[in-house]
Amino acid sequence: MFQGIDHFVVVVSELESAIASYTQAGFTVVRGGKHNIGTHNALIAFADGTYIELIAFLNPVPGHPWQVALEKGGGIIDFCMQTDDLLADVEALRRAGANMGDPSAMTRDRPDGYRLRWVLSIPQPPFNGRVPFLIKDDNPRDERVPRHRSHSNGAVGIRTLAIAVEDPGETSRYYARVLGRPGVPVHRPKLEATGVSFTIGMNEVQLLASKSEDGPLARWIRDRGQSAYEAVLASANGSKAALDPELLQGARIRME
Repeated sequence: MFQGIDHFVVVVSELESAIASYTQAGFTVVRGGKHNIGTHNALIAFADGTYIELIAFLNPVPGHPWQVALEKGGGIIDFCMQTDDLLADVEALRRAGANMGDPSAMTRDRPDGYRLRWVLSIPQPPFNGRVPFLIKDDNPRDERVPRHRSHSNGAVGIRTLAIAVEDPGETSRYYARVLGRPGVPVHRPKLEATGVSFTIGMNEVQLLASKSEDGPLARWIRDRGQSAYEAVLASANGSKAALDPELLQGARIRME
């Protein structure tokens, strides 16, 4: 069963500049190392155990969904869900109609030389971006997530991830099948949107559709497809603030 958000992914064109700009925004950023698929990353870990992954291609990969998203402006482009049984959740998603890829092995070599290993199941188009990819660690998870988890801006965790979708009812069935319960209605007047919300562990996933053809989510889907629109981070003191998307390489992130 889904246990909560593991992390969300922000694709950037150049990793060092992203590290600098996220540091300027008050985050503690830790270099993560190189993957076996031609990417490298840096991580922003939180006190609740979740994290943000800043990822960049070492060389362009034409046609890759994350490369396409980068060419359209980057920002939050995917998210990963923790699971207590990856194979069972993959099968549940498939029974609900989602095209989930077979689990495949990945590695990341940290800057200190330690090799991390895990297995991923990645949703295939058109489900990528609105259904999470799933992870099963071969190493202890604490080796994958940095231990530096305090930030000068006060961020302590991921509270909500809002996903722009065309049909929240249709998309929600994939989550409901794994969780064994339906979502609850949610309304976002400022986004001119309505949809379905799932509380998963300490996190919330909102599946939102625009109520108008010209609403921000409608424009987002036309430009970027069904995918993550914004993240809300929990603040240590509960203060509300919208972080600068330009500083955050196109990512929409708020704190509250």
